[in-house]
Amino acid sequence: MSASPPPRAVDLAIRARWIVPVEPAGAFEHHALVVDGGRIVALVPSAQLSTGWAPRSTVDLPDHVLIPGLVDAHAHSAMTLLRGIADDVALKPWLEQHIWPREGRHVSPEFVRDGTLVACAEMLCGGITCCNDMYFYPEASAGVFEEAGLRAMIGLPVLDFPTPYAADAEGCLRAGLAARDRYRHSRRLAFSLAPHAPYTVGDESFARIVTYARELDLPIQTHLQETRPELEQALDASGETPLARLDRLGVTGPGFVAVHVVHPGPGDVERLAAQGCHVVHCPASNMKLASGVAPVASYLAAGVNVALGSDGAASNNRLDLFAEMRLASLIAKVASGDATALPAAAVLRMATLGGAVALGLESTIGTLEPGKDADVVAVDFGALELRPCYDPVSHLVHAAGREHVSDVWIEGERVVERSAPLRLDRAAAAARATLWRERIA
Repeated sequence: MSASPPPRAVDLAIRARWIVPVEPAGAFEHHALVVDGGRIVALVPSAQLSTGWAPRSTVDLPDHVLIPGLVDAHAHSAMTLLRGIADDVALKPWLEQHIWPREGRHVSPEFVRDGTLVACAEMLCGGITCCNDMYFYPEASAGVFEEAGLRAMIGLPVLDFPTPYAADAEGCLRAGLAARDRYRHSRRLAFSLAPHAPYTVGDESFARIVTYARELDLPIQTHLQETRPELEQALDASGETPLARLDRLGVTGPGFVAVHVVHPGPGDVERLAAQGCHVVHCPASNMKLASGVAPVASYLAAGVNVALGSDGAASNNRLDLFAEMRLASLIAKVASGDATALPAAAVLRMATLGGAVALGLESTIGTLEPGKDADVVAVDFGALELRPCYDPVSHLVHAAGREHVSDVWIEGERVVERSAPLRLDRAAAAARATLWRERIA
C-alpha cells in the first residue's frame, strides 16, 4: 500500500464561515480558499485543509463570508473631489452649469491624482478590487491605481469640444494612447477607448475611435441613452436611436460597454443582445439625477450581460457597490411589479462576474474558482445587525454594507487588513481632499 503524498506547500489559506464563489452558485459553509502564486488553487472543507495543503500563512475568519472582489464597472474616480458639489439638479444643468465649468477651472494631473487617491482608498475599503474608470489625464490615474494595488480598466476619454485635457478628439486620442503606451505592460491595468457620449462625439471621431479599437484590440465604453430627452432628440433629428447610430458606425460588438442605457428605444434591446454588448447599470446615480430606471430585467431576459457601477461620487456621492446591489434589486422589483425580479444571487453576479465579463476579464477575476486570480473580499457577519443569518447571499445584498468589509486581497496580496488599507495613507488622502475643497469652494 503506497503512502499518501505529502501536503502541497502553498502561500495562503483563508478559512471562513462561508465562501460564496458566485460560480458555482450558493454558499459553502466552513470551507477554506487555498491560494498560491496569487491564484486560487482549491476550495476545500476546512476540516480537510491539512490533509492536502501546507500553507505558509493561514487566516481564520470564523464569522466571515468570502466573496470575489467587487467590480465597479463604471466610475469617474477623480470626481471624488466634487462629491456633493451640485446636489438635487437634473443631468443637463448638472453637467453644463455645475460640473463642466468647475472642471474647466480645476482639472489637472494633480486634481486627477489626488481625486483618484481618495477614490482608491474608498473603493478598496468597500470591497471593490477592480474599477472601470473614465476621466481626464488617465496617465495620472494609472499611476495611482498602481500605487494602491487596485485592478483597473482605464478609459481614455474622447470629446469633440475643448477641455483642459485636450483641444479636440484627436488631441484626446493622442494623449490617451500615450498613457496607454506607458502602462500597457502593467499586470493590473488595462485600457479602453472612452468617447464621452453620442451627443458630445461626432461621427468622424467615432470612425477614428473604431479604427484605433480594431488596430489595438481595445474595448470601447460610452455613456448611452441616460435620459429620455437624449433618446427623443436623437429620434427627432435622425430617426434612429443613439445606439442604432453607433451600431451603424461599427462601434458595437462584444467589446462595447454601454453605460446606463436607462431608456432603450425601438429595437435597442435586441440590438444589444445580437451584438453581444454589455450594459452597466448605475442605479444610485440614475435615481439621484432623476434619469429613470433602467429595464435591467429585460436586458437579462434577452441575454445581455449586465454589470454594476457607481458612476462618479459627484452624481452618487458614494463609491459603494453594496449600496448599488441593494438598490438594483429593490428598484427592479418596483419597476417590474414583480417581487421575484433580480434576486440577490443575480445582483451579486452583476457586481462580480458581470463586471468581469464586461471588461473582458472573466478568465482572470469575477469568481472564486481554481485558476483565477485571488481577488477576495472578507465580509464580517459577526455584527449584531447581521444576525441571525439564514442565507449569506441574501445578507450580502440586503443586510450587509461596505462597513462590514474587513479584509481584501488582490492577486493574493492583502491590500486591506482589519478595514485599513495597507498601501495607502488615508490621512494623507483626506488632507489632499481638504485642500481641494478650499480651492474649489
